[in-house]
Amino acid sequence: MVKISKSSIKEIGKSLKIGGKLDTNPLAIYGSETVPEGAVPMCSIDRCVAKAVMLVSLDDKEPALYIGRDTLKGCCPGAMTYLGFTKPLKFIKYFVSTGSEKFRGGEAEYLKASPELVEGFLESIGEIKQLGKYMVIQRCKDIEEGTDVKSILCFGSGEQIRNLSSLIHFRSKNPFNAINMPFGPACSTFITYPAGMAEKAPKETAFVGPVDPTGNRWFPPEYMAIGIPLKIAEGMHEDLNNSFAVKRPEVASPQTRDKITILKNK
Repeated sequence: MVKISKSSIKEIGKSLKIGGKLDTNPLAIYGSETVPEGAVPMCSIDRCVAKAVMLVSLDDKEPALYIGRDTLKGCCPGAMTYLGFTKPLKFIKYFVSTGSEKFRGGEAEYLKASPELVEGFLESIGEIKQLGKYMVIQRCKDIEEGTDVKSILCFGSGEQIRNLSSLIHFRSKNPFNAINMPFGPACSTFITYPAGMAEKAPKETAFVGPVDPTGNRWFPPEYMAIGIPLKIAEGMHEDLNNSFAVKRPEVASPQTRDKITILKNK
């Protein structure tokens, strides 16, 4: 395998866009000690970091985003935790599970069966470390050469994400370890896990999601996302022209499709 320079992020982004036939823009995720020119604080776009990030992928007019300790005002507390800026709130284990009168009057998300399972989940991901003074999210096509990108994030329809996932498997040996669909807030699937920020998250694994239903009010129902560590994205870039995505485009994106008849109970 030819080693691809990190200065080729633009080319990698183009390959992922072609491989998935994406209508959206692949995004690069990296840490920086300075703020890129023209970038704006993530939470100035939306309180939810994940929603703000998706908007950058969908709309060319949206600027690059950054977040640091000096820009946390107005951000979702979960994002502060999963981007490595703060520790989990003391009562979060109740809020995510069954609730406690000591926190928000018993309000709960019912995403886990018990507070103990939330504790186990937090233990399983380990310490979350910042990528740098600032975390930056920027479209791959706008990246400067030499940027130390950690992962790439793509949004697409179910079929588009299926095809990108299949392109990942083009060079995988183990069919079970290359792609994961983990529990966690949307920002953890988009950023934390694929960018290698979570101590115990599997390495060299792409992450599909989100599985967090609390984002369903803004995340389009027909969309999914896939966060891809840079090393895997490099392989996808190299493999594109030898894969089904180029050699069998009629399979990847059929022009005609069989109709599925849904049988209803009489």
